[in-house]
Amino acid sequence: MTGREDQKENDLFFTCSLIEYIARRTKNKRSVVANSLGKTLIEKIYDLADVYHSDNIDTVSEDFIEKAGITIGDFDNISAARYAVPGHWDIGKVYKRLVLGIAREKNLPIVDAIFEAYNSFVSEKIDDYNSSFYYDAPQNILNAYLYGVIE
Repeated sequence: MTGREDQKENDLFFTCSLIEYIARRTKNKRSVVANSLGKTLIEKIYDLADVYHSDNIDTVSEDFIEKAGITIGDFDNISAARYAVPGHWDIGKVYKRLVLGIAREKNLPIVDAIFEAYNSFVSEKIDDYNSSFYYDAPQNILNAYLYGVIE
């Protein structure tokens, strides 16, 4: 461990933040981005996150947009937001915590847990910046995923 958190947790944080960044740039739902990247590219991002984190995020995101053939969509939760919009790093942290919880609770590898998180109903709730769900307690977000209800 170097720094305040485990290196692989930091790599997951970068991976989730990059998915968020790409989704914002391409106006796609986060599930569309994750699924378009697919398992091979997400594994590459996760495995080499410490390298990609040193590069310009615009360059890194553009490279993966091109590799995955991600086109411009029509999902724009940024423009639809009536309140302050959280940064891509903020949302990356929300997803990182959710992915770690899913991996732990369901005994899944991290990359599989990434797909679980982004393809769940919870993802759409996190991406609604007009609600307060994305800054709810991490355990509450995980519980919503696990039990299929938001309390």
